[in-house]
Amino acid sequence: MIKKLFPTTIAILLATTLFWAFRTQRNLKPELPMMLSYVSAPRFEHQTEIYGEKVDLSRYDRHERFDRELSNMCFGHTSTSLIIKRANRIFPLIEPILKEEGVPEDFKYLCCIESSLDIRALSPVKAAGLWQFMSETGKRYGLQIDSEVDERYNIEKSTRAACRYFKEAYEKYHDWHSVAASYNAGMNGISRRLDEQQQKSALDLLVAEETSRYMFRIMAMKEVMRDPYHYGFVLYSDQLYRPIETRAITVKTSIPNITEWAKKQGCSYYHLKEFNPWLRANKLTVRAGRTYTILIPVPEQMQYDGSKFPVHCADWVMDK
Repeated sequence: MIKKLFPTTIAILLATTLFWAFRTQRNLKPELPMMLSYVSAPRFEHQTEIYGEKVDLSRYDRHERFDRELSNMCFGHTSTSLIIKRANRIFPLIEPILKEEGVPEDFKYLCCIESSLDIRALSPVKAAGLWQFMSETGKRYGLQIDSEVDERYNIEKSTRAACRYFKEAYEKYHDWHSVAASYNAGMNGISRRLDEQQQKSALDLLVAEETSRYMFRIMAMKEVMRDPYHYGFVLYSDQLYRPIETRAITVKTSIPNITEWAKKQGCSYYHLKEFNPWLRANKLTVRAGRTYTILIPVPEQMQYDGSKFPVHCADWVMDK
């Protein structure tokens, strides 16, 4: 008889215990928030460096503006991680041009902000390519833009056009922060506000929020890419986008059908357009005195087969 009552007694005691525990818990204020994980805000020094100059971040407004953009990048995981991966392919192409043109290398981070290093980027207002030129501005700085050719999508030519802009703006401001701000807001707008507010640098201007954030987004982008692991991005070399070797073909005569021409070069139409997005039609008219360089990817370089490939951003990866 006792053996039969024992399970019932245990069940009653357990139910009673749970009942009073529940009643007591309802009357207690939890000491810790009920959550599965915690968010750690990024920490940073009170000074950063950009364009070869030190920037003091100890002043409250600069500190908070930088903190906002750094936090956005750290928690915008998808976009930021893609930029880091793409940089392994794109930075080796634009860094030598910036150096040759005499523009601070850090303007590559402006490029990150403009297009996320997506060579085919097209904004809602039709700004195009890595450097997000509007059509009129692109033409002003020497780019061919028509129904067949749009050099805003040509990495080398658009980078040189951007450098022409940067150097022209620097002649006006002698301040790289103002140059960067003018790339977003226009030279006329920045010049007017510098005069009105009697400042020497756009970094200290009251401007539209987009432009104000733009300058600090560039600095925050450099900060994250300087040490991705510190800011929570764990990457290995085989996760970076590999540089693809190409061979260059100089074209001096018109191509009536690019699909057929690509096939003769041992390349698909898809891959030809991947490496030459500036070709906007299925034909190319070459006018007198003009030549074009078309890049053909080397097939052996197009595979992620586990073999070693150049890691331009070696400081960013874990498998050193």
